Amino acid sequence: MVKRVLRYVDPLVRLLLGTILLATILPVKGEARVVAQFISNGAVFLLFLLNGLRLPRDEVIRGIGNLRFLAPLVFWCFGAMALAGWGMAHLFTDALAGLLPPMVALGFLYLGSLPSTVQSATAYSSIAGGNVASSVVAAALLNIMGVFVTAPLFSALAGSTGVGIDTDGLVKVGLVLLLPFAIGQIAQHRFGHLVKEHRHLATWMDRTSIAIAVYVAFSGAVEQGIWDKLGPASWAALVGGICVMIAFAFGGAWLLGGIVGLGRGDRVAMLFSGGQKSIAMGAPLAAVLFPPEVAGIVLLPVLVYHLLQLVFSAPLASRLSRHAV
Repeated sequence: MVKRVLRYVDPLVRLLLGTILLATILPVKGEARVVAQFISNGAVFLLFLLNGLRLPRDEVIRGIGNLRFLAPLVFWCFGAMALAGWGMAHLFTDALAGLLPPMVALGFLYLGSLPSTVQSATAYSSIAGGNVASSVVAAALLNIMGVFVTAPLFSALAGSTGVGIDTDGLVKVGLVLLLPFAIGQIAQHRFGHLVKEHRHLATWMDRTSIAIAVYVAFSGAVEQGIWDKLGPASWAALVGGICVMIAFAFGGAWLLGGIVGLGRGDRVAMLFSGGQKSIAMGAPLAAVLFPPEVAGIVLLPVLVYHLLQLVFSAPLASRLSRHAV
């Protein structure tokens, strides 16, 4: 029965749940954490090198011309959603103070500052009868922008309320994220075919890199007593807040697509690209930006959002597919 249920669960979700369980039972501590952090940084470097090799420059350049679709999507992803995350963070630190630990509340702002997913947004757009080409280009562009935008955007909105990102943090982002991505783009014409020819292996290397980053980050959260800090009321507040974010993200993206007059295909692509948030960017970036004892706690809303966005997206895409022309 359990195997039958797990078969319908996204492989990345299964991997992340297993990683969280492992970090809870066997967290990395003490001197081993330094080694684990080095391995995590190496895995993140590899992840962004693969991203650089994978994302085709010509498709991105062609898609940039569709400004009627991309401009409002960029505004929604890095503007409206970041402000929504900022608002939720302040709600849980001011009006509803005490329900969530401050770093978990700050995780809502981090969540709002992230780009969209790549694979799942494109897959659900395809199922729903959306414009797959627009979805692919949007995901690629948003994730490229996310490498440059997310860290300074989060730092600017967080201000003095939480973990600021100093110059050393931005340099680290450049060395661990931007540098391998740039190397991948430069070497794409020579080695890009290897990623395409071994797509299954590359996918599992992606997932393994994400899992390592989550494991190291969540180990720090476990050592800080994350399970003791979050009681039933806190979990209810966290899940409730994430549901509000999801409703705002998907509902707002759909309405914005209608306001700017997009056709149905592009509007569906905006729905999933604007509503989903990327754990593939969120986990590695958190591992690079924050100390281990903070990263896992800040990352908690992103992990919950990732799970619930997939639960929400599947029936939504199926329903939209029945109305596709």
